[in-house]
Amino acid sequence: MARDRREPRTVLEYLIQCSDRTYEELADEFSRMDSRAAISARHLGRLARGERDLASSNPATRRALQAMFGKPVDELQRPWASHQLTPAPARHLIVEPTGAGPERNLLAMAAQRARQYAMLAAEATSPAAIDQLTEDVQRLALAYPQRPVSQILPDLAETQDTLFTLLERRQQPTQSRDLHFLAGITSGLLAKVSHDMADPHSAMLQARTAVLCADQSGHPGLQAWLRGLQSLVAYWAGRYAEAVRYAEAGREYATQAGGTSAVWLPVSAARGYAALGNAEQAKAAITEAEDTWSRVRPDEMDEIGGICTFNQPRTLYYASDALAWLSGEADATERYALRAVQAYSDRYDPAWAFGDQAGSHTNLAIARVASGELDAATDALAPVLDLPADQRINGVIHSVRRVHQAITRAGHANDARDLIDGIEHFTRTPANALPR
Repeated sequence: MARDRREPRTVLEYLIQCSDRTYEELADEFSRMDSRAAISARHLGRLARGERDLASSNPATRRALQAMFGKPVDELQRPWASHQLTPAPARHLIVEPTGAGPERNLLAMAAQRARQYAMLAAEATSPAAIDQLTEDVQRLALAYPQRPVSQILPDLAETQDTLFTLLERRQQPTQSRDLHFLAGITSGLLAKVSHDMADPHSAMLQARTAVLCADQSGHPGLQAWLRGLQSLVAYWAGRYAEAVRYAEAGREYATQAGGTSAVWLPVSAARGYAALGNAEQAKAAITEAEDTWSRVRPDEMDEIGGICTFNQPRTLYYASDALAWLSGEADATERYALRAVQAYSDRYDPAWAFGDQAGSHTNLAIARVASGELDAATDALAPVLDLPADQRINGVIHSVRRVHQAITRAGHANDARDLIDGIEHFTRTPANALPR
């Protein structure tokens, strides 16, 4: 499709022209951000030309447009006038195309600095500024499960700094609540970064700060989500009883909120119980998590999406992860792991997450090792061993090591020498060892 360089008719059309991408490319990006935001290139063109009213589009599409272009819907639809000379908003580096050159990165950095000045220069935090920060946090939450940590961290640290700077000023109660809510999510994401980089001490420090923010916001959904995050950090740090305690501590908050953390917490407890050898409680917790899906009422955390919500594929992955600890559960582990692998097979699905996909494959490999199917285990683990170094986060490294342990404990070390060599080579280059 040729780029249309005529005088733009709306602000949206102007911004699309400035983005130097085709309508087809933009429509494809919308669907990757959120399958509910799927839109045809033709319909996007009609919206840009003002032939269709943006207000009539579905909410997911409106949110995607606002997140992509950094402006509210009513402004995007406004007629364009050449004297406006409004520069196209900078998109965060995490959504820049791979391989962007140094000039594009410098321009993005300069635009982000201008955005920060505009955010912090005002005496009071405006509703528009909070809307912008909400979109920033949502963009980070959506990107987190699908991008390497190195692509997320700069924007995440800057967003946290902006939020804390605003919170250090006197704010109106409503604005304070909103800013603490966003700061709680951002600090939670930074806790996950620290965990992924194998720094559990920093992870728990960020998580405790996030809990303080959640207390100030009075948001039970955020509190429940943070307990799930603390359980995750403790689990991968080998503190299994602590992982169970955090998961149990979040139950009351999850009941109040009604969101998907009500599923995350019991299935997180299941992993801790299983690692402690308590098969009965682990399986009961898996059943509880599955039954809870029928009572879920999406809350504000679920509206943020991405890593802030818990989905069916993650339920399958967590269940397989718990069962993989238990002797005599190879068949059940394989059933859950196969379903999880299938659920994560489409990398363009909004629920896709490279870390959880890797964990699903490692659990499938463990189940097949337990059944003596070494060739099948090798096939299951092959996609994980192909991961680039910047995706070899802490949980993935630990999961791959569990396959190694399963092989040696089952007495198959001599028969699976190539697989063991591949695992040892993989784990020598974790993401936290890369230069930063």
